[in-house]
Amino acid sequence: QVQLVESGGGLVQAGGSLRLSCAASGRTFSRYAMAWFRQAPGKEREFVAAITWSGDSTYYADSVRGRFTISKNNAKNTVYLQMNSLKPEDTAVYYCAVEVAVRRIRVAIDYDYWGQGTQVTVSS
Repeated sequence: QVQLVESGGGLVQAGGSLRLSCAASGRTFSRYAMAWFRQAPGKEREFVAAITWSGDSTYYADSVRGRFTISKNNAKNTVYLQMNSLKPEDTAVYYCAVEVAVRRIRVAIDYDYWGQGTQVTVSS
């Protein structure tokens, strides 16, 4: 099993920044992807960003590219999401996830482990 614990969410004004963290513990894998998804009230869970095990490849949703940056610290088993220039439409619960066998990196149902989520609220 893998345990994922997110932190760093909160309330911020439009144009502000937040950094989310996701600490992983438990089983380790040689190849995997870690990602952030988000879900706003009444909407489906959507892909935000992902990073592969080596950190060499990153992926972003069009809606956040240029504003958000995903990174990882292997020594701390932690993945981060730096969110800049936040907009009210970024308001959602943000979830960290791990995909053990990298397949469709933007597809939520392919992910094997999920955190409990952290709320991000952006006021206008």
